[in-house]
Formats: sequence, structure tokens, C-alpha cells
Amino acid sequence: MTLIILFIAACFLAYTNGANDNFKGVATLFGSGTLNYEKAIAWATVTTFAGSVAAIFLAGTLVKNFSGKGLVPDSLIQSPEFAISIAVGGAITVFVATKIGMPISTTHSLVGALFGSGIVAVGTSFNFTKLGSTFLMPLIVSPLMAAIVSFIGYLIFRKIRKIIGVTKETCVCIGKERIPVIKDGLTNEFIAIENKKQTGIKISNESQCIDSYKGTFLGINAQKLLDLAHYASAGIVSFARGLNDTPKIVGLLIVINSIDIKWGMIAIAIAMAIGGLINAKRVGEMMSKKITPMNSGQGFTANLVTGLLVTTASVHGLPVSTTHVSVGSIFGIGTVTKKADLKVIRNILLSWLLTLPIAAICSAIVYWILITV
Repeated sequence: MTLIILFIAACFLAYTNGANDNFKGVATLFGSGTLNYEKAIAWATVTTFAGSVAAIFLAGTLVKNFSGKGLVPDSLIQSPEFAISIAVGGAITVFVATKIGMPISTTHSLVGALFGSGIVAVGTSFNFTKLGSTFLMPLIVSPLMAAIVSFIGYLIFRKIRKIIGVTKETCVCIGKERIPVIKDGLTNEFIAIENKKQTGIKISNESQCIDSYKGTFLGINAQKLLDLAHYASAGIVSFARGLNDTPKIVGLLIVINSIDIKWGMIAIAIAMAIGGLINAKRVGEMMSKKITPMNSGQGFTANLVTGLLVTTASVHGLPVSTTHVSVGSIFGIGTVTKKADLKVIRNILLSWLLTLPIAAICSAIVYWILITV
């Protein structure tokens, strides 16, 4: 019965992970107006699932890390109660953040949950050194690195664009618009307001204008080529997220020796996909629209940086957060364009600071209940 509860808890964690994280890879596609929400989340679901499947063959180190191996004694790792408390503590934290639209890190939640349950279980025998070097350091360094790399990368790409003669255009809207017209009454005793349609030209404010690129590269229309590259970069980010996050959750299932890890990976991948399809929109809006306005070129740069950093980390067994890297990349673009909303960034950073202690407290409480009941 305990093992069944563990499996359900891990799937719930995977569901909340998908709800909070799945859209992050395609946030720039939606934010730049390249795709609508439905098409963007569909692309995210397919590519994330592909990354989850690839994790079966490429991410064995992460599975071991997030089982708790090296942080606590091996005897505790084999305890279903320990794994359940980690899954539930992490899932509750991510679920609450998703409901309020905050893009937090499932990785950060799991680290906090590992810490909370581990302290209750073994006290000072917990390996604080490995916690800092293997888990906390990559989580702290990765968003800063992503912001710096995307800042530099966008400046380089912009310079290359100008050298090859690709220019940026802003749309002008032409069409009929309802305009209120004030009309005097015949007796001058009243004033009527009518809505009349008039054809005209309208230039929206800067945040609503959609930039496009004019010119060709190797005989191909620059905008079409950029859109294809943008789709590909978003797919890379989503693939990398599936590759990096799936083994973290599957690591909790190591104690279920009767379940093959490959089938565990597939079950987690399905739960993640369902969570993203059902419950990702609020976090998607935050990532896509509120950090900074962007065009397709800027979105492509942010995605490319995120995909490269997360994929590299996954192959080397470093538990970086796709959320931290993605937000860092988008913020780096906003820093170049000077359009980043610092208030939104402040709120996101605050949610990141609260993630670890909240997950630790939730996990510790769940573990204490399980071992005392």
C-alpha cells in the first residue's frame, strides 16, 4: 500500500511540474506572437515528452542524485516514507505557486523537500557539503549565467543581423475602428454620443507592436528563417526540460524495485504532459507577457541560451533549474532592450527565495506524520 501511495505522490509531483514548467520552453513563442497559446502548449507537450523518453538513456546520474544518495544514509533512501514526504512536500509547493502564477523551480522544491525530510530523519548526519556543491551551487549560478550569456548573445546576433543587411520593421494597423462621436441635439437641450466606424491608420504603443525582419539570408526570407529557428529553439528548451526534470522525479521511485525505471519514466512523462495541458496558462502568461515584451529574434536568442545550458547540465548530471535558466535568459534580453519589468522580476525572485524553506517545512511535516502514525 505504501508503495502505491509513493507512486501516486510521484505522479502528482510530475503533474504539478508539468503545470508550472511545461510552457516555459515555448513562452517566447507565445510572448512574441509567433504562436497562439494552444499551438505553443501543443509543441511544448510533444517536445517535453520526447525529452522525458530520452532521459531513460541519457540522465542516469540525475536519477541517483535525486534519490537522496549521498545526502542521507543508504538505509533511509530505501524507505518509502522518506520518498513520499519528498514528493508530497515538493508537489504542494509547486502546486500553490502554479495557482498564483509564479514560475518557481521544481528542482528547488525537491532540494528543499530533501533537506526538510533529511533533517527530521538523520539530523546532523545530513550531508550539508554535498547539498551545497551538487545542488545549491548550480541553482544559484545558473540564472546569473543565463542572463549574462543571453545579454551577450543577443548583442552579437543583433550585430550580425545588421551586417548581413536584415532590418527590423514595426507593423502599422489599418482597418475600421469604432470611434465615439459627440452630436448636438436639434434643440441644443441634449447631447448624443454615437459609435461610428471609420477607416484609418493606427500605430499602437511600443509594447503592442510586432516587429518583423526584412531581408534574406542564403536566399531565404529572414522572417521565415527566424521563425523556423525560433520553433526549433523552443523545442530544444522543452526537450532539455524533459531530459532534466523527469529523472529528478523518477529518482524518488528507486525504492520501488518491482517497477522498471523505464516504465517509471514513461508514467512520469505522461503525468507531466497532462499537467501542462490542463493547468499551465497562468504561469505561461507570466513568463510570456509580464517579464519583458519581446520579438521573435529576441525570443529565439533566449531559448537558444536556455536550451544549451540546460542540456549541457543534464548530460553532466547537474540539477539546474529550467525555470531559473529560462527566466534569467528572458531577463537578459529585457536588460538589453531596457524593457524588463523589475517589479515582476522582484516578485519572481521572492518566490524563489521562499520555495526552498516552504518545501522543506511541508516535507518535514509529512515525514513526521508518516513515521509517527
